[in-house]
Amino acid sequence: MTFFFHLHSGLRYLVLLAGAIALVYFAFCVATKRPFDKVGRIIGASYSGFVQLQVLIGIVVLVTRGYFPALIGHIVMMVLAVGAIQGCLSANRRRTPPGYVLPLVGTIVSLLFIVGGVLAIRPGLFVSTAF
Repeated sequence: MTFFFHLHSGLRYLVLLAGAIALVYFAFCVATKRPFDKVGRIIGASYSGFVQLQVLIGIVVLVTRGYFPALIGHIVMMVLAVGAIQGCLSANRRRTPPGYVLPLVGTIVSLLFIVGGVLAIRPGLFVSTAF
């Protein structure tokens, strides 16, 4: 099923864009010491949702296209990326009052895991393959 492969490959750019938006917004809010607001929740949830959707589609690609050894590093890094962003956002939600430092840390760590995961199976972050 090449549809899911192309969907997974193309969604990567949307995930990176959402991560960049979250990174800039959270860093700005930390620098200006703004109180956590609804926009921060929406941006964090959107980025986390895109990463989780990417992992879900990746599982479908794994089932429909097959396995090769380099996928171990890719899968591990992507699961860690989901854990990093979701863990930080969940911990931040339980804090009183919530702030922007934990979402910023989670976004940075998850983006590093995503870059590492992409580089585990591709020669570059923005390189696409034919199959």
